[in-house]
Amino acid sequence: MKLTALEKKWVLYDVANSAFTLMVSTLIPIYFHSLAKEAGIKSSTYLATWGYAISLSTLLVVLIGPIIGAYSDKQGHKKKVLTTLIVGGSFLAMLLGLTKQWMVFLGVFMVAKVFYQLSLIIYDSTLGDVTTDERIDDVSSQGYAWGYIGSCIPFIIDLVIVLNAEKLGLSMSMAMLIAFVIVGVWWLVMSLPLLKAYKQVHFIDHNEHEHLLSQLGHTLKGIGKNKKVLFFIIAFFFYIDGVYTIIDMSTAYGSALGLDSTGLLLALLVTQFVAFPAAIIFGKLSTKKSASKLITICIIAYFGIAMFAVFMSTQLHFWILAVCVGMFQGGIQALSRSYFTKIIPQERSGEYFSFLDICGKGASILGTLLMSLITQVTGNQRLGVGAIACFFIIGLLFFRISAQTPQSIE
Repeated sequence: MKLTALEKKWVLYDVANSAFTLMVSTLIPIYFHSLAKEAGIKSSTYLATWGYAISLSTLLVVLIGPIIGAYSDKQGHKKKVLTTLIVGGSFLAMLLGLTKQWMVFLGVFMVAKVFYQLSLIIYDSTLGDVTTDERIDDVSSQGYAWGYIGSCIPFIIDLVIVLNAEKLGLSMSMAMLIAFVIVGVWWLVMSLPLLKAYKQVHFIDHNEHEHLLSQLGHTLKGIGKNKKVLFFIIAFFFYIDGVYTIIDMSTAYGSALGLDSTGLLLALLVTQFVAFPAAIIFGKLSTKKSASKLITICIIAYFGIAMFAVFMSTQLHFWILAVCVGMFQGGIQALSRSYFTKIIPQERSGEYFSFLDICGKGASILGTLLMSLITQVTGNQRLGVGAIACFFIIGLLFFRISAQTPQSIE
């Protein structure tokens, strides 16, 4: 399927923001680990603190997201909100390179992650404005696919600089500063085509004079009445929680197990390259098989991945884990996004996606918190990872209920 000019610009934002995503799961936790280690923080405490920071940042998104989503649904607001979040987030990403004290670094990172996650809520809600129902699964998959491969460009540059800092005559702090600036600039520049071309097609008319809280209440009632949407949100809460916890904590987990940092980074780079064709394939399969069947396959696969992670002990195991994650990560994220877009009222997409985010990325509070608590209490990282597998079982059960429920949009 050939993408339209607007669809290409929409896909390009996945390329833009994915650079920050890759940093969050690779260089940022490793750099934070080095800062914490210099301050005398032990590995188990570092992993728990990192998990708490991820949880707190997503909690803030849970509280702010619905208000931002409701505001963006008003006529002419969506582009303004998206622009503010992208500009703010990209500059905060650059600021990370200037912070050397581990607690300050953690604070700046948390705010940057909040801006990033809020931008994704608004970005996801624009999908219905840039394409049609017939093309939506493939376009969503193309977004994730090109995001994976495109984000490798700044990441490889950063990796070369950081791993060869001494040869380049740079201190590690200067190398990290350059790396963070590259990510921030990439995020901002690659976002410009969409910000320039995007026009809000579906919106709530200003003339309705609906207060934001009343607007949110109306949406909540709509979710309660629409069982297909309700059961999907519950399912998403559990299965995507497991996905995001694995994404956010994988490098930290491997580092805590004592695996080589360079090997961890290279393995996760392989994840991006595997995820590119895998996401494209899932997009093509969606034209022949229903999205619900493909999502079901992805959830089952992720359960297997979580169980494998429990017994991981060598660098080779981490590489196998990285490849398996790459095979299904793009499919489960892209198809979930397009599946949800097709079953909600388009004029309230910002609100609906903000509530999905509460039960999605917001739900990762539960996953990272549970993993951190079990790790801290038992001193065993493997038990913390094992608890995540349960989320995929519960998510699968509720998703099958949603898939078999007739569609009913208010």
